[in-house]
Amino acid sequence: MAAQPAMFAPRAKRIIFVFMQGGPSHVDTFDLKPELVSRDGQSIDFTGVRFGDFGQVTRQKLMKPLWRFTRHGQTGKAVSELFPHIAGYVDDLCFLHGVHTEGVAHGPSTLFLHTGATTLVRPSIGSWILYGLGTENQSLPGFVSLQPSDANGGPRNYSNAFLPAICQGTSIGRSFQSASEMTIDHIRNTELTPEQTERRYSLTQQMNRTQAERSNHADDEMEAVIRNYELAWRMQAQAPEILDLSGESAATAQRYGIGEKETDEFGKQCLLARRLSESGVRFVQVNYSDQSPNPRWDQHSNMPQHAIHAKATDKPVAGLLEDLKQRGLLEDTIVWWGGEFGRTPFSQGSDGRDHNPRGFTVFLAGGGFKPGFSWGATDEIGHLAVEGKVHMHDLHATLLHQLGINHEQLTFEHAGRNFRPTDVYGRVVPEILQG
Repeated sequence: MAAQPAMFAPRAKRIIFVFMQGGPSHVDTFDLKPELVSRDGQSIDFTGVRFGDFGQVTRQKLMKPLWRFTRHGQTGKAVSELFPHIAGYVDDLCFLHGVHTEGVAHGPSTLFLHTGATTLVRPSIGSWILYGLGTENQSLPGFVSLQPSDANGGPRNYSNAFLPAICQGTSIGRSFQSASEMTIDHIRNTELTPEQTERRYSLTQQMNRTQAERSNHADDEMEAVIRNYELAWRMQAQAPEILDLSGESAATAQRYGIGEKETDEFGKQCLLARRLSESGVRFVQVNYSDQSPNPRWDQHSNMPQHAIHAKATDKPVAGLLEDLKQRGLLEDTIVWWGGEFGRTPFSQGSDGRDHNPRGFTVFLAGGGFKPGFSWGATDEIGHLAVEGKVHMHDLHATLLHQLGINHEQLTFEHAGRNFRPTDVYGRVVPEILQG
């Protein structure tokens, strides 16, 4: 997995994907709709996706944002009071307001977000990036998912699928664990001397290579085992230090909200993402994921719980942006924030919102994306993407483009045909890129 040259000059070297699982409500966060405010409580016709029968027209009651919007930065971008810290960085952010996707439930939409497919087992976007570019650090995995969920796709969200097994993402921690347990188990063997450990490693690899040589055909999984043992051996020297956050300054910890009740957990994830990216990991996914029994942002009722999740993530994400800027890393690092879909402009029950894959917001920072810029729009009430529409395939294509990869030329032969990250779809969105 040595570093591979890009297909053309890249603007970015790596991606940090901040995954807000469950579907944050765009109309309550970054997509201000004055008409939704003025028409609060009105019942109008909607064509069903999840509610009623698919395609059936039903009457639903509009519900205004539950939080006040104010304008920030030189751009005057409207942001809800849910995100006061991120609001301070709007001049660094590129907002996409016309995003739309496939799937109407968490499982299919989460899989589509990661792999570009709702049913067929396909590689994660992180695996495609590792396959196309290799890794910058031979002593660390090239693709890491921090505290991923076991639900809604689970390991398929960081799977290599049919790509070489070495492209599989490495999970660190689990969604149900504390961030303090976010480590790689048994990275060092404290019961053996270094000499004993090396002898055991050498013997194991000798047996692995003997088995691989006896195979009558190329054994991708056996080769991956050998390479993974080699990587694990090298990781013993570097990974423990990177995973240990205790050496960071008090000012850095404070920036991420570490040590504060509401932000400590996610702050540790975001700080570790910076440390991994700074050390050469190509794709780091930071998961604010499942909280039994539902994904965290999934408020079909009790929308005020959005405030809990915003409080937990706002300061850490802002801290990540500031830290990357100060270290000169934001120029060639893409920060991608978003969920698998948005939420409806009408109420579900008295104070909830349903899933909405037809129009929602994500934001990007760094990596050659236009700062202080908004592209696309939903309709006047925030239901449908109507202008500057960006399908999830388009977003994937554009992210790859910034890494120097042509999404139509990155292919892998499987089951008799060439596959690519965006299937047979997707286009680069030039309007959101710096010249």
